[in-house]
Amino acid sequence: MKLGIIKIFLFTVLLSACKDDNKNKPLNNNILKENNEYIKTDASILDISWWPNDYPTKKMQGDTLQKLMARIIYSRPLKKGRSIFGPTNNNLCEYGKKWRLGANEATEITFFDDVNINNDMLKKGTYVMYCIPQESNWTIFFNTDLNTWGLNIDSKKDVFKTTVPISMQEPSIEKFTMLFESTKFGSNLVMAWDNVKAILPISINK
Repeated sequence: MKLGIIKIFLFTVLLSACKDDNKNKPLNNNILKENNEYIKTDASILDISWWPNDYPTKKMQGDTLQKLMARIIYSRPLKKGRSIFGPTNNNLCEYGKKWRLGANEATEITFFDDVNINNDMLKKGTYVMYCIPQESNWTIFFNTDLNTWGLNIDSKKDVFKTTVPISMQEPSIEKFTMLFESTKFGSNLVMAWDNVKAILPISINK
């Protein structure tokens, strides 16, 4: 009987010691990041914007009347202290040269109905978007060379282009951002990075 009590006592002391030992060890919050291959993230995170921008919320709430007009899928590069727009090859986006409007896989936009962009009609469908930035404007291209990466886009498949002015903004934006803002006649596609912003006016084709 006494032997059994002694065993229980020793087990309790040992268990307590183990708990105290673990308690005093610092918690390594990075252990999953270091050892788990599933949670690595790209430096330029993939993102989606919708027109209307509350479409996902309404859809999850069971709203069957909300119509999706457009969706854009793009990667969001970071400024990281770099000079973004400018006239030399020291700038990440050099004036007069193609820029993919994002990073990694080419940016793709889908229109679920025919639309007007700067008063010209563009048929519904999915397109690659890229641009040529200049000091005072951007020329935006829509292209059917889907599933491409970087700027390996076949310019022979350009189907639409338009030019929009740029404006300066403060403070500067660290992450390249594309989003839709509702207007009286449709939506503006806002494209902003660093201290530069371009707005592409889109209206519903009647």
